[in-house]
Amino acid sequence: MPATQPHLTSLQLQQSEGMRDWRALGWGAAAWFEAPSHRAGAALVRKVAELAEEAGVPLPDLDLRASGLQVRLLRTEEGYEAGTVTFARAISAAAAELGLTADPAAVQDVQLAFDALERDAVLPFWASVLGYERVGEDDLVDPARRHPAIWFQEQDVPRPLRNRLHLDSVTTQPAAVASLEAARSLGAASVAEHGYYATVADAEGNEVDILPLPEGADRWPEPETEDWRLVFAAVAAYPTHSSAQAVEVAEIVAGLADEAGLPLGVDLRPGLVMIDSGKDRWEMDEGYQPLAARIQEAVRGLGLTADPTRARFVQVGIDAVDIPGARAFWRAVLGYDEDPRNGVTDIVDPRQLNMTLFFQNLDPSDTERRAQRNRIHVDVFVPDDQAQARIAAAVAAGGTVVRDASPEGWTIADPEGNEVDVAVFVGREELWLAEQSG
Repeated sequence: MPATQPHLTSLQLQQSEGMRDWRALGWGAAAWFEAPSHRAGAALVRKVAELAEEAGVPLPDLDLRASGLQVRLLRTEEGYEAGTVTFARAISAAAAELGLTADPAAVQDVQLAFDALERDAVLPFWASVLGYERVGEDDLVDPARRHPAIWFQEQDVPRPLRNRLHLDSVTTQPAAVASLEAARSLGAASVAEHGYYATVADAEGNEVDILPLPEGADRWPEPETEDWRLVFAAVAAYPTHSSAQAVEVAEIVAGLADEAGLPLGVDLRPGLVMIDSGKDRWEMDEGYQPLAARIQEAVRGLGLTADPTRARFVQVGIDAVDIPGARAFWRAVLGYDEDPRNGVTDIVDPRQLNMTLFFQNLDPSDTERRAQRNRIHVDVFVPDDQAQARIAAAVAAGGTVVRDASPEGWTIADPEGNEVDVAVFVGREELWLAEQSG
């Protein structure tokens, strides 16, 4: 590579010496380091923060879980900055010193794509409903990079019937009410209120359930947990003034979670720490409420003030006639686990890093709707060395490859025609450059 080139492509980054722990995905290079506890992962959080300060770079995205830590190094529009490789190597070395092992096959980005006849007619609707930010012409991104990004592409012909996929947007009760009113003003094609939630469709009929609407439905009543909001998950958000402060919060939460024996997610972003119980866990184990109270007391003791408006949960629902069959396919293509509860159709990321999917009954007699191609589909960016295994697993679980655009990606339909793109980012920049020069 010429010495004057200031940025690396994903392929160049991944092929650099000492990068075996890292995989380049849709939004950046990610590594997952297995850890035996929250505290063990938090020790690496501290080391990463120290390395970032030494390098003079912002704290990367850090997702701490009971079973490990994901580190994400973001890519700019031009590519990866030259110092990214040095920084990544240093993180890997720090993990090794702590006895933590990387699992490169564990990382992936799960996001959504919308086909739209008039992109600019629907994009502002979704930005408002989800609290997302527009990036470029075609993308919407969660400002905290915790929930699935959405990109909009041109739709070839009208598909007027209801999708078999929809979104749930769960946020604080005041925000949900405000979001419902904003949706009306932004050209909602329909609004159906159901008490606890409302189903709203954008101008082209793509639906989202907005909730909760009843006052007080988003919180525990006790003041000891007033920093938390119940948005399917119990979530607390604390703006921070420095990386050192964020690390201190992570270490406190890690210690309290380990003592309680309860898994938590702790996501560190520049200027923000998000603490998340995971969907429904606070209802399944009564220990979460006292744990939340202890965390609130400890974090307030650092002088921090919660920002409850940042609490949000986004998931995707799929309508299916054969729910077990559809569920098996989506588990295989996403590498997810089944929720073990009776009567619950959720499938979940085993590391609680990507969005939840759930399944609803579809009337077998609704043949026209079943035959229509959805306007929404799922994209999953996987490591380039995992793509073929993921495709094989999806096909073995009843999927059909409907488009082969290797080496960039493959479109696979589940047994009922709902589509997912299995995508690879490594090599794309080289293909784009070749197309431009050719």
